[in-house]
Amino acid sequence: MNPNLSKRINAMATSATLAMAAKARELREEGKDIIGLSLGEPDFNVPEFVKDAAIEAVKENYHSYTPVDGYGDLKNAIITKFKRDNDLIYTPNQIVVSTGAKQSLANLAMVLLNEGDEVLLPAPYWVSYSDISKLAGGVPVEIPTSIESDFKITPKSLKASISSKTKMMIYSSPCNPSGSVYSREELRALADVLIDYPEIIVISDEIYEHINFTGQHTSMAVFEDMYNRTVVVNGVSKAYSMTGWRIGYIGAPDWIARACNKMQGQITSGANCIAQQATITALESSPEKIKYMIDAFKERRKLILGLIAEIPGFKTNQPQGAFYVFPDISYYFGKIIKGTTINTASDFSMYLLEKANVATVTGEAFGNPNCIRISYAASEEAITEACKRIKKALV
Repeated sequence: MNPNLSKRINAMATSATLAMAAKARELREEGKDIIGLSLGEPDFNVPEFVKDAAIEAVKENYHSYTPVDGYGDLKNAIITKFKRDNDLIYTPNQIVVSTGAKQSLANLAMVLLNEGDEVLLPAPYWVSYSDISKLAGGVPVEIPTSIESDFKITPKSLKASISSKTKMMIYSSPCNPSGSVYSREELRALADVLIDYPEIIVISDEIYEHINFTGQHTSMAVFEDMYNRTVVVNGVSKAYSMTGWRIGYIGAPDWIARACNKMQGQITSGANCIAQQATITALESSPEKIKYMIDAFKERRKLILGLIAEIPGFKTNQPQGAFYVFPDISYYFGKIIKGTTINTASDFSMYLLEKANVATVTGEAFGNPNCIRISYAASEEAITEACKRIKKALV
């Protein structure tokens, strides 16, 4: 730690996913053939119709500062999308467009949390939830799960985790990193606990909404008694393969949306003008236009689960969404593999990088120290070769 830096930055962890990606890049630059299965980034190109909309926006001279909370026509497209896909009704003053869903989450933490407020995190959870909460003064409270529960919390475990200091719960469905999807019935059961605690705000991260193999997606906000205490976070990074375009958005109670608009106005102002215009076209299109990507992810899921089943010591659930598997690899803890001692998931993930030339991410960063996250947002050839290398490095 550098004493000249602020306490908040010295206390903040580096994103484990980005750190592993950086390490993999370094090794590639050294000439090593690294297969990257660490980043949550689709390997598809942006759909042509979205690129055409961006090109048209350039030609139409979109170049000026944008409204802090997003163009009005984009907000209308988001409202239409929420109604069409989620049966949720919002007005323009309830929508805030940000520079990626990560900024949306940071805005929410900054405007809702005070020092010492507790934030419930069903574990495993996306790596940034915890440090975003801490940066805003919050105290993360993990709610443990296991493969046996499909990495999903129960009403009993939720209730046991609530205290007088609880202010917020953040969850994702489909979940990063486990791929688990909460059904409507499961969310309703959790809502039945939460209705007794009206001070708790629920943040529903739905960035993987369309990468869902169950045939249905439900938001906590769809329940009338939870609508005014739930914020839906979404964006175009995953379903439309627009990771670098950096467009995220929220649907929220208007008092929360106004606060996020105020915060964003002092930090970044409005999101990129060209990306916003392209996002209008993306969201106004039928989800059928991106079904080819979802179908490919489903096939890759089948492939990687079959290959992982052949690797000794790996135990996994069947993820119902997103593009990750989250195997329990604790079988290897305490073992010496080809001269390397494995005591933690971090040890195991680093071993795979150094000995198998495959980049994964330790589950410790996601709140589960027994697992690693493997992304199958890669070609079938890369997935097959990666699993072959992993198996060879372990046997």
